[in-house]
Amino acid sequence: MLDKSIKINQLKLQLNSTLLDALRKMDETYKRLLLIFEGEKFINVLSIGDIQRAIIQNKSLDSPVSDVLRKETRLANIGDSLDFIKSQMLQFKAECMPMIDDENNFVDVFFWEEFFDDNQRNSQLQLQLPVVIMAGGKGTRLKPFTNVIPKPLLPIGEKTIIEEIMDRFLKVGCNQFFLSVNYKAETIKQYFSELNSPKYIINYFQEDKPLGTAGSLFLIKNRINTTFFVSNCDIVIEEDYSEILNYHFDNKNELTIVSALKHYPIPYGTIKTKEGGLLKELIEKPEITFQINTGFYILEPHLLDEIPINSVLHITQLIEKLLNEERNVGVFPVSEKSWKDIGNWNEYISSINPYIINHCNKIS
Repeated sequence: MLDKSIKINQLKLQLNSTLLDALRKMDETYKRLLLIFEGEKFINVLSIGDIQRAIIQNKSLDSPVSDVLRKETRLANIGDSLDFIKSQMLQFKAECMPMIDDENNFVDVFFWEEFFDDNQRNSQLQLQLPVVIMAGGKGTRLKPFTNVIPKPLLPIGEKTIIEEIMDRFLKVGCNQFFLSVNYKAETIKQYFSELNSPKYIINYFQEDKPLGTAGSLFLIKNRINTTFFVSNCDIVIEEDYSEILNYHFDNKNELTIVSALKHYPIPYGTIKTKEGGLLKELIEKPEITFQINTGFYILEPHLLDEIPINSVLHITQLIEKLLNEERNVGVFPVSEKSWKDIGNWNEYISSINPYIINHCNKIS
């Protein structure tokens, strides 16, 4: 356990830092809220939600954090009782609550883990929406393991990949799952049959042939009549699912894509020229940021009627159709490390390494 003063220092960020700087610090510290200072003076707090709203409004990641700070922020005052501070943190699911004095000087900060456990953060969330998990692929990126074991059943610690995904939905009150299966379908069904866990309500729908990332959805168009989540079976999203859902509803989207911000550094100086080949700008080792499709979506149920029967269709084709018809497709961004693509070797190995190390330590 880190000393509290060290944790506080890790969360400090200067006011002239960029949004990209803030995202990196959030990824480094695994925190969604930072303490913004100007020199030694406390200014405000910056949350991941502040950055997400800025990105949704097409604000550049090179913008200073001062551009997106809220004017009014929920802070504790030095005169507040500990019980009041705890109640505020619980009510608003605040992972930390800075305390200031009457002159707005920073005094202390209270962290969620000082008072509560992770389960309490999600205990009030009951989204109760269906979840579709696309579990029919062959997992070619994880061969030769997937020659024997279907990708959804590859282990991560004491769970399988698909249980890791499903349990994150359970935390927000979603326990009705629709699993699209094809490759080694009977193995997946047998696993859950023997697991016999009452926490999962599982409905299977099976392709007779591979139908792409959306083609099999025609099989459930009469079984889902409410907004629903769709997830690939090899990705994990570390995010407040209720925030994604609120964004989806607030913007009246028919489909919402969850994107991850992926940063690619260019290890060279880049050059921009103008007419006549004259130098316009020289940028030393720039970094390009893209929004990557994570494979996590929210859909409205009427879209199921637009899935052709027994035909190959990728969800990107459905998205392109909606775009061509000028219908609402939203994009909700998450930070780079809030998305894990467990379907590739590097991410899979990094996901299981902590469990292997922990197991070896117990044996030794």
